[in-house]
Amino acid sequence: MFMKKIILFAILICFPFITLFAQSVTGILGAFPPELVLLRSKMENAKDTTIAHIRFTKGILNGRAVVLAQTGIGKVNAAITTTLMIEYFKPREIVFSGIAGGIDPALNPGDIVIGTEIKYHDYGIMEDIGMRYTPTKNPSDMTDNPITFNCDPALVQSALAASKDIGFEKVKRENGSFPPSVTKGVIVTGDVFVASEIATERLRKDLNAAATEMEGAAVAQSCYQQKIPFLIIRSLSDNANKKAADDVRNFYKVAAENAAVLVIGILGGL
Repeated sequence: MFMKKIILFAILICFPFITLFAQSVTGILGAFPPELVLLRSKMENAKDTTIAHIRFTKGILNGRAVVLAQTGIGKVNAAITTTLMIEYFKPREIVFSGIAGGIDPALNPGDIVIGTEIKYHDYGIMEDIGMRYTPTKNPSDMTDNPITFNCDPALVQSALAASKDIGFEKVKRENGSFPPSVTKGVIVTGDVFVASEIATERLRKDLNAAATEMEGAAVAQSCYQQKIPFLIIRSLSDNANKKAADDVRNFYKVAAENAAVLVIGILGGL
């Protein structure tokens, strides 16, 4: 009888922790600290774990069990962190939140692109006439991956629905302050910071790109190969032109925080 009481007491003490870790988890990634600060500050029961020198934070965010990590800049860093997250935390889905350069001329700094299709813009064969895009390969059997990695349709719809109920911070531009527009579109990835009208025109023409960044396709490929649903969200810090470096300084903070706010909204619907 005494032993039964001990076992019952242990179960009651451990039940909240068993419940937390038994439920499915959403992985959240960002490249820079400012892209994750707001998310980390809103987490409950946050607990840090360091794996291979990368910090992962588990906790509750808007009622959802999550694990949060900073990838660092570029495709290799993003692939490493994504793979570690999948291996150690088994997330049900992964959402990447961060900034990007705008390609679509209809978009302005501060606007948000919910990725539908994710592509590399620097993987392929460089010929005299330009880049010929080719598929990456799955290392397990050397079969071709798709050239386009599709974000999970249900996550895309969740993001679009959540965006309608969010009071985003207004973006201060030369002609006034405006709430960001939210659209869905193609996001392209490469290990370069794009600051060229010629390059943006090529990316728009060749790949129908709405935005360009440096991590999304690596996350997408890692998730695709491991069969994990994913979503890439990018808030524009610039228009990837000759003013890009100056615009990043002006719009980085509001862009990063609005992307994070959208992620929090999505979690409420999962």
